[in-house]
Amino acid sequence: MKAPEKKKRLAAATAIYLRQIGRKAQKGVEPNDRGFDRKLDEKLKRMRPEDVDTLFRGEDDE
Repeated sequence: MKAPEKKKRLAAATAIYLRQIGRKAQKGVEPNDRGFDRKLDEKLKRMRPEDVDTLFRGEDDE
C-alpha cells in the first residue's frame, strides 16, 4: 500500500473512531457501553500530538 493510501485509510478510521467515542451516553444506560477500536486507540496514543490533530481536523499537509 502506498503512503497516500495508508494516510487516507488512517484518516477514515480516525473519523469513525471520533464518532464512536464522541457520542452522548443514553439516559439510563450504562455510560461505558461504547465500543471502539482499541488498536487504533493505541496507535493514536503513540503518535505525535501534531499528527493526531491533523488527522482529527482532516487537514492535508501536502
